[in-house]
Amino acid sequence: MPKNVTQGVVTSDKTAKTRRVEIPRLVRHPKYGKYLRRRTVCYVHDENNESHQGDAVEIVESRPRSKTKRWELVRVLVKGQVIDLAAMRAASKAAESESEIEDI
Repeated sequence: MPKNVTQGVVTSDKTAKTRRVEIPRLVRHPKYGKYLRRRTVCYVHDENNESHQGDAVEIVESRPRSKTKRWELVRVLVKGQVIDLAAMRAASKAAESESEIEDI
C-alpha cells in the first residue's frame, strides 16, 4: 500500500525534531451547501530541524514515532518569511529620532 504524501504549512517549530503542520481543506456543509474551512493537524518528524514556522513543506506517512507523531518531513517547498514586528518598530523609531536630531 503506498504512503500518503501531502503538503502543509508549519505552524510550530518549538520542539526539537518535531514540527506541527496544518493541512487546510474545504468541506461542503451537508445541509446548507456553504464551503467551510477546516484543517488537519499533523505532527511531523524533522530529523535535521530544517523547517521553521511559516514554511510550506511536503510530508509523508511513516511508522508511529510517538503517541502523536505519524509523519516525516520529505522536503521544504517554500521558506516562510516570519516578520519580527518589534524589531521593525524599534528600527523605525530609531530612524525617526535620528532625523529629528539632524533637523536641529
